[in-house]
Amino acid sequence: MATVELTSANFDEVTSRDGIVLVDFWAEWCGPCKRFAPVYERSSEKHPDIVFGKVDTEAQQELGAKFDIRSIPTIMAIRDGVIVFAQPGALPESALESVISQVEALDMDDVRKKLAGHKH
Repeated sequence: MATVELTSANFDEVTSRDGIVLVDFWAEWCGPCKRFAPVYERSSEKHPDIVFGKVDTEAQQELGAKFDIRSIPTIMAIRDGVIVFAQPGALPESALESVISQVEALDMDDVRKKLAGHKH
């Protein structure tokens, strides 16, 4: 599956669905982002069941601000509408695959219980 461009108009709709959505926050001028792009693209080909989204932080500044993106690239993993991972920095392919495996292995009922326990 090719990557999906995420904007303010479609971000919530895409990321609130059941399943896994990976989000790459990037910008055209960012060298590490450009080097990471082929890794992200290859991973999207290996995992057709996962949505691989990209947010251009220059064009979508409000999304960058909403998620307090201070460094790019930043990779975020969302499963069943819950952000379960976010980390700045370009990941090597093996690390990206490891993140995907860990997100797939999560017990989302347990994650939701823990989140509910943290709300005040």
